Amino acid sequence: MNDAYFWPILMLVGLMAGIFTGYPVAFVLAGIGLIFAFLGDVPVLFLSLGVSRIYSGILTNWLLIAIPLFVFMGLMLERSGVAQRLLRSLASVFRGLPGGYAFAVAIIGVVMAASTGIIGASVVLMGMMALPTMLKNGYDARISTGLIASSGTLGILIPPSIMLIVLGDQMRVSVGDLFMGAVGPGLLLGGLYLAYLIFVAIFQPHRMPAAPAEDNTEPLWRVAFALIRDLLAPIALIAAVLGTIVTGIATPTESAAIGAAGAMLLALLSGKLSLSVFADALRDTTKTTAMIIFVMIGATIFSVIFRKLGGDQMIVDAFALHGDNPYAVLLTIMLLVFVLGFFLEWVEITLVVVPIVAPIVAGLDFGMTPEQTLIWFAIALSVNLQTSFLTPPFGYALFYLRGIAPEGVSISTIYRGIIPFVVLQLLALTMVVLWPQITLWLPAYLSN
Repeated sequence: MNDAYFWPILMLVGLMAGIFTGYPVAFVLAGIGLIFAFLGDVPVLFLSLGVSRIYSGILTNWLLIAIPLFVFMGLMLERSGVAQRLLRSLASVFRGLPGGYAFAVAIIGVVMAASTGIIGASVVLMGMMALPTMLKNGYDARISTGLIASSGTLGILIPPSIMLIVLGDQMRVSVGDLFMGAVGPGLLLGGLYLAYLIFVAIFQPHRMPAAPAEDNTEPLWRVAFALIRDLLAPIALIAAVLGTIVTGIATPTESAAIGAAGAMLLALLSGKLSLSVFADALRDTTKTTAMIIFVMIGATIFSVIFRKLGGDQMIVDAFALHGDNPYAVLLTIMLLVFVLGFFLEWVEITLVVVPIVAPIVAGLDFGMTPEQTLIWFAIALSVNLQTSFLTPPFGYALFYLRGIAPEGVSISTIYRGIIPFVVLQLLALTMVVLWPQITLWLPAYLSN
């Protein structure tokens, strides 16, 4: 082993060991950084660089204000009852069809992802609404739990996504371009879910039986009217948030404020807005935002010391082993991120790995400009990171769902249920990598 790599490798080993202790990741990152600054004889004055980066890059970063605003928007929308009404309407539209309720869950997963982006809230909400009914109607518990967990994680990819805001900040690319670039892959992934459900409905209808005849008595015109009525609210909110970004009327931060105000209005019109609901949403928003910001602070301290001790050069030399093959470098990064997703959340992976590998990727020749390369890489990385919510042992969507699942649905059932959906996510990742225009066509079209 090269002696110059001794401290960086030891830092990575210490980081993984600290994470497995269960101690808060933010403090593990900062603590490992400070410990190795002392062990590696880093000058105390050098630490002021970390303080400067924390202040200028995090605490006074205007872009990051969008994070609490989008979190608040999602939490308030969840409490407005929009999802419950939409699920009932969609289930009525697909009445009498094998897999009808599953189609409704998949579609509402896409709609709510474009409206909220809060993974825990989406998985718990759909699990409480849909899972008991699906099991009661004879649905296979594996396909039911796998569908709810995977469709609930679409919010991390489909804009407005908190992860895309953090990626845009870390890579220094336009968050608006990332939002637009994520539309194609997000719809692609939702389409793959629906295609899989159609396949199961045709060849294994016993796993997703049609609803009983007595549930199909409402006139079709009334069902269609209810669906249009219940779709208006989320579509209006999506248009207000993404439309203002696309047209250049507002920045992502300003559009987040529009979305937060719109979600409060929907909750008010639904009769669900009260002082206690408002206070709960503020409390949960504060906790989520504080977690993300503290991890960002810890990751900044870790990365500053890691680079000072030669960690960035170690990473560059490791990827240089692939020679002139840019796709081999990309495959290595994606494989590394996928494996890390078994143990870490997207926040830690994004803040620790991305600042190191992004300059390497930007310098590779994929036949695109460096900015296009970073946008494409960021979206491919987002598709990859989505799997971290579903892969055991620390897939958070699995634990969210297990916490509200009816008695008799074991964690092993949920583990088996998510396997085909993880395969579909990897298929979507492969397609995004092989055909970059899936990501780049919409930003290019809008810029013209």
